[in-house]
Amino acid sequence: MKLILNNWKFKACDDTEWLPATVPGCVHTDLLDNGIIADPFNGTNEQNVQWIDKKDWEYVALFDADEALLNHRHVELIFEGLDTYADVTLNGKAVLSADNMFRTWSVDVHNLLHPRNNQLHITFRSPIAEDLPKLEALGYALPAPNDQSEGGGLADKKVSIFARKAPYHYGWDWGPRFVTSGIWRETRLEAWSEVKITDLYMEQKEVTPQLAKLTAVIEVESAQAYSGLIKLSTKSLEWELNVDLTPGTNHINHEFEITNPDLWWSRGLGEPHLYEFKVEFNHAGNSLAERTVRTGLRTINLIRKKDEKGSSFYFELNGIPVFAKGANHIPNDSFASRVTKERYEHEIASAAISNMNMLRVWGGGIYEQDVFYELCDEYGILVWQDFMFACSMYPGDEAFLHNVQIEAEENIKRLRNHPSIALWCGNNEMDSAWAHFDEHAGWGWKQSYNEQQREQIWSDYEAIFHQLLPEAVGKLHHNVAYWPSSPLQALTENKDQHSHALSSTGDIHYWGVWHAAELFENYNAKVGRFMSEYGFQSFPEEKSVYTYAEPSDMELESAVMLCHQRNNDGNRLIKQYMDMYLPEPKDFSSFLYMSQILQAEAMKTAIEAHRRNKPYCMGSLYWQINDCWPVASWASMDYFGRWKAAQYYIKNSMRDIMVSIDGSSTENLDIHVVSDVLTPLDGKLVIESFDLGGQLLKTLEQQISVEPNSATLVKSVNKAEWIGTSDNQEVVLRATLEQGDQVLDRKMYFFTATQESKLPVAKITCRTYDEAAGIYTLESDVLARGVWLSTQTEGLFSDNFFDLIPGQPVTVQFQARGKEGKPFSPSAAENLTVRSMADFIK
Repeated sequence: MKLILNNWKFKACDDTEWLPATVPGCVHTDLLDNGIIADPFNGTNEQNVQWIDKKDWEYVALFDADEALLNHRHVELIFEGLDTYADVTLNGKAVLSADNMFRTWSVDVHNLLHPRNNQLHITFRSPIAEDLPKLEALGYALPAPNDQSEGGGLADKKVSIFARKAPYHYGWDWGPRFVTSGIWRETRLEAWSEVKITDLYMEQKEVTPQLAKLTAVIEVESAQAYSGLIKLSTKSLEWELNVDLTPGTNHINHEFEITNPDLWWSRGLGEPHLYEFKVEFNHAGNSLAERTVRTGLRTINLIRKKDEKGSSFYFELNGIPVFAKGANHIPNDSFASRVTKERYEHEIASAAISNMNMLRVWGGGIYEQDVFYELCDEYGILVWQDFMFACSMYPGDEAFLHNVQIEAEENIKRLRNHPSIALWCGNNEMDSAWAHFDEHAGWGWKQSYNEQQREQIWSDYEAIFHQLLPEAVGKLHHNVAYWPSSPLQALTENKDQHSHALSSTGDIHYWGVWHAAELFENYNAKVGRFMSEYGFQSFPEEKSVYTYAEPSDMELESAVMLCHQRNNDGNRLIKQYMDMYLPEPKDFSSFLYMSQILQAEAMKTAIEAHRRNKPYCMGSLYWQINDCWPVASWASMDYFGRWKAAQYYIKNSMRDIMVSIDGSSTENLDIHVVSDVLTPLDGKLVIESFDLGGQLLKTLEQQISVEPNSATLVKSVNKAEWIGTSDNQEVVLRATLEQGDQVLDRKMYFFTATQESKLPVAKITCRTYDEAAGIYTLESDVLARGVWLSTQTEGLFSDNFFDLIPGQPVTVQFQARGKEGKPFSPSAAENLTVRSMADFIK
């Protein structure tokens, strides 16, 4: 029996007036809902709410406990999430004290309950006031460069590393500083008397298409001794086991088999089949307890084998090597409780539509809500799961380690039934940032400490990431790999441990393009075994920018634009790269559009370079798919879920069967076909060149064969021959891969940089083919670059920001967002607007 507690009030501890509160939620959202603060996302309002984290806050709930609840032997008070330092009383009696946002807190409160007017009271201590003494006691600061302490009025006192709390709350180079407090997940009373099944894990010992050998790992809490029957069932199958329960916690393992199982596959390789398993405990013919879990049957391995070039790094699913295509995921909101299932599904469905098969849950956010992983299971999206540590060094005292151990074990147990979980990773960028074994590598952190401090900091690091976390994964989820830090080459305990841009083993975060202002073309050269981070920024579209800015703010260096750009060099770098690659935009609105084209071209270059190098490279996870607030950032979808140009380019560059044109050679164009499917491909490659008016200049057809799950150079052509006597600014080459009457993919190549290309103003006609189905056909009178379709209706097009060759119409379909309970469904596009790059340049 459950009673969810949702009738709450709150106030600052030094105030007298109680205000209504929403749970789950936090102080910031409750203050906003009560009109105490202005929207912190608007303008520079973030700066006006930094007082909130310096105060203590209290929440109170009044509730009745009816007779049915009180008649149970046990009534547990369960908090799924308390953020972060919290003291809880029930009817004036202290029941628990919490100090970790990522843990579940529970206590039996049966003896404290009254039938009427129970009062549950929580005091949230300021995380700043709580942790400043820890910094003083340590005697030196630990590295935490993304902690925006200055913006929080703390000067250089960075305390984020002491709290087991979402690191991004303290700011990041894409996010604001909102150090929250509150009840951020469900709070409930849970009553039981005889038996309670507290955990059910379907451990997969061996899974093949012929046979799945499983163990049901069952944890049962019993109030007394019972003899009875465990019944386990799924679909039309059932197994039974006689058991004797003793008072307290019982651990039961039941081995069983399923013949010819339906396997769980990631998107693109097969169906993500799921099984629902139900376990019951029966005593004397009565069912005393039951529990249900859902999982998929599969094997997932991280393959790291030495080869002639270094060591492999790839995931093998059901024996099949998988090229991981996807992105890094951050929390969808600065206030995590605001993220609805619809917002989660919009992101996961967008990833699947964009031909992805993996998302990395990055270590500076949160262990995501259950619905996130459930959707990944359903859509066939693998999850690289970080533990919540990022870009900092952390303390290693006994209390901190104990807290982290419980946090890790709870979250592993919570998530381990999800077939989407492919990897547990200790942290983000900490090994390479500290670079303990190479004095000349890293981010310059260790040089700020004496030898004794260095050794202590590294010893604390190893205690967490080389001992505690791998032991927890090995004990509770041993059939999924643990990776200590991303990026990393291998645990060698010498300088070869730390990753760099040319590593031939492990995973790589390549940021030469962007942070070091290297050319896009370097993406072709800096290719590792698994590219787990790389990225390029852009602004959101104008509609999104106007949610936080006024017309007077629409300039690159305005206070609002700088507030909503958290990378110190971000706006300068966007402009610097735009001056290198694109024509000059005519105004700031055009600059927003051009920034998206710029980002899209960068991501296309990187992703296709990675995929062309398959199987040497077997993963491409760009930074990042989403935003936590409206901002200029590396996201391919903005805070509102609107697809940027990059998302459309990424969708095309991650096709399961892709054509890619590599023009990095001075003389030749190399045309590759990359296939992620498991069957051979026999098709036809058609190469054509056109002038700006659409006249066909040259054509070539060639039958090709491509092996399953491979990358193949299928044709090289001489650039000069295809330009011929024409001006190279007036020629476009198109490569099309056909199979029968189906076009599998199509890519274009321009012989001059976009900045130098001729961009005549295009007259684009848009004909409605089927209004109800949202199908439109577009044609242009001249070559039109970057054709952007926009509409007042929220949703997405099957393609967008594409190039139009005269006489070569393109048909697209629009799908509205969130209609009829679906993430996307065909719909008419209201007030459809069509523009191309020529409309945005001087």
